[in-house]
Amino acid sequence: MTTARLLIRGGTLITLAEGQGDPPVGDVLVEGGRIVAIGAGLEAGDAEVINAASMIVMPGFVDTHRHTWQTCVRHRYADVTPDQYFGGFLPERGPRYRPEDVYIGNLLGALSAIDAGVTTILDWSQIQNTPDHTDEAIRGLRDAGIRAVFAHGIPMTEFMAWGVDSPRVHPSDIRRVRETTLSSDDALVTLAMAGRGPEMTADGIWQADLKLARELGIRSSIHMGAFPFNGEKGAISQMHAAGLLGDDLTFIHCNCCHDDEFKMMADAGVTASLGVNVEQNCIGIGDLPFDRLLAAGIEPSLSGDAETLGCSDMFTQMRQAIGYYRSWIGGGHSRAVDAPSYLGAADALRFATVRGAEANGLAKKVGTLEVGKAADIICIRATDLNLAPVSNPIAAVVHGAHPGNVDTVLVEGRVLKRAGVIVGHDLLRLREIATASQKHILADD
Repeated sequence: MTTARLLIRGGTLITLAEGQGDPPVGDVLVEGGRIVAIGAGLEAGDAEVINAASMIVMPGFVDTHRHTWQTCVRHRYADVTPDQYFGGFLPERGPRYRPEDVYIGNLLGALSAIDAGVTTILDWSQIQNTPDHTDEAIRGLRDAGIRAVFAHGIPMTEFMAWGVDSPRVHPSDIRRVRETTLSSDDALVTLAMAGRGPEMTADGIWQADLKLARELGIRSSIHMGAFPFNGEKGAISQMHAAGLLGDDLTFIHCNCCHDDEFKMMADAGVTASLGVNVEQNCIGIGDLPFDRLLAAGIEPSLSGDAETLGCSDMFTQMRQAIGYYRSWIGGGHSRAVDAPSYLGAADALRFATVRGAEANGLAKKVGTLEVGKAADIICIRATDLNLAPVSNPIAAVVHGAHPGNVDTVLVEGRVLKRAGVIVGHDLLRLREIATASQKHILADD
């Protein structure tokens, strides 16, 4: 539902806006998809009113790396070795995907994200088997109504040729997408490159890919340092030596990257994305580099990664991040002398919102509740039995809440979830189509 004016009244506000200060109870006035006022006792006039008196009101979560196309086979590979995923699912099942499988995967995945309070995702696509696959991926995101950065990647056909010391430059169809489908940087769905970097391509290829992304005026998101064999390649050092690091880059995972490479990232303004649940669930990927990133001055963003391998919601990512950090780093096992000894709920919430907005290149639009920013807002029921009575709103969100507590979700002022239910979609039909897609993808498995 879209309204010209909407007032979220009487909520417990967590704005995350630096220096703004949060009133204990306040209102948020939305007009034309933007926040136009924040305060107590705002006049509603002819605005639709959402009564948030029993809710925590905050910016929507921002996910910086999600392989949304895989949603219909979620959790299938959560209990297998990485070889069975990278050597089995991707090269064997990826080519089976039809454009309609990509569409339903993206639609279901985006709606699931909205249901869990995620209002922005970076869709790390890597299923560009044909231009139709790409177009259907984008259509799925648009039909869901989520804010998305569509990261255009490689095909899953001939996976090894594209992903291991590849001599192939990035698929040229990205230029068509930039010039036609996703030409605007102000739209709800925008474009980035799902880059391969020095770990997956031959010398000269990753440089050409990055040159293309910059020519098109888009950001690049690149997996780095996942598993020791990738860390040994020193990909960040290679990019640094070539003078090609920049603030238009986000590096994912970074588990086995070298300490000096984090300093290179920080100096160049490169952002980081950690898929905490999947990383902790993936045998041999390497320790979470929270301490080493923070010691270098980089606060990471968070991501759901691949639902084939684990859990995607941000409540899980935040809780596992804190649990990992406090039990290991806070226990005196940090590999970085300058790493903070403690990670708090406010830190984790900032990673899941503010830092996510920065890593997606959207910090001027989302990540905080501030006048002038997009009305990407979630309301969490504080009266639910697992949260009530709330004594510390931020701690309640991070340590206690789950997707079922998310009552209302707005993206650019449009209500996508109301009273705990996704609106505007036939969810029964959605499940039926997703099940049929799964059967096609996993046939004979």
